[in-house]
Amino acid sequence: MMVVMKKDHSPQELQAVLDHLEGGGLSGHMIIGVERKVIGVVGQIYPELSDELRALPGVDETVPISRPYKLASRELRPHDTIVKVGDVEVGGGSTVVIAGQCSVDTPDQMLATAKVVKESGGHILRGGAFKPRSSPHAFRGLVEEGLRILAEAGAAYGLPTVSEVMDPRDVEVVAEHVDLLQIGTRNAQNYFLLDEVGNCNKPVLLKRGMACSVEEWLLCAEYVLARGNPNVILCERGIRTFETGTRFTLDVAAIPLAKRLSHLPVVADPSHGTGRWYLVEPMAMASVAAGADGVMIEVHPNPDKALSDGAQSLTFANFRRLMERVRAVSETVQRPFACV
Repeated sequence: MMVVMKKDHSPQELQAVLDHLEGGGLSGHMIIGVERKVIGVVGQIYPELSDELRALPGVDETVPISRPYKLASRELRPHDTIVKVGDVEVGGGSTVVIAGQCSVDTPDQMLATAKVVKESGGHILRGGAFKPRSSPHAFRGLVEEGLRILAEAGAAYGLPTVSEVMDPRDVEVVAEHVDLLQIGTRNAQNYFLLDEVGNCNKPVLLKRGMACSVEEWLLCAEYVLARGNPNVILCERGIRTFETGTRFTLDVAAIPLAKRLSHLPVVADPSHGTGRWYLVEPMAMASVAAGADGVMIEVHPNPDKALSDGAQSLTFANFRRLMERVRAVSETVQRPFACV
């Protein structure tokens, strides 16, 4: 439900509405528009609530929300949300490129990767320090040392950084080192972790679960938003289908669909979405053409020697070519590269 306040309401009237909601076990989330203030009501809404709220001074009207995800819905917030990651704006009508190594390895290789990302026009540096792997015997990341290497490489080239957090107990330490917290596909429905990053003051990159519908994906975002963190970026990274020719199936149609249903920015990860380096460039172009606010690309100085996911990582030369072509598509659809 949305509670639309009158233009001339007083602060006391606004607080009375919030107090009434709290007294009924509900929470009110303020949205300040150009002309009006709107309160998004979250919780178990009972039938009499609308009449009770309309009777309060300062209330203009109440509007029901049909979507199960309230805070993520365009019904509550019709205008696009812009999420700031360092000095980079995601969702402002331009294209952002997030690029870097799947797993942080050595300081020299991370620095070399950051240099190419920056010189090629990339905006945010990625690097995995905590790596969820299908096999417990695979490389699982350098943990806090990896975070330090990533942070130093980002600082050296003026790039904000993103890395995955896997456990609620690690949110604080990851947030100390990076500018954007990533929730991976395996943790997309880890509600305790979503609650914890919702309590954090860092923006969150939320990947779609490999078996999540679009509605379930947006409900995952709702967990973060409901905790008071409005800075969520959705990431389409491929879903599991019957197809075996690719690692996953990058659902390009989900990009414009999510943007129609939600005000949150949407980026695409064609590296994980395909698992094949030679498919990353065309799918990155397709994602931008479909309206993505950015793409997330894995790049490594020597993919054959990468500690994880080398098969989907681009060489420096291939990354430079991808950047040229993605930029061309972005400008064609009137989405210029983001300025930093």
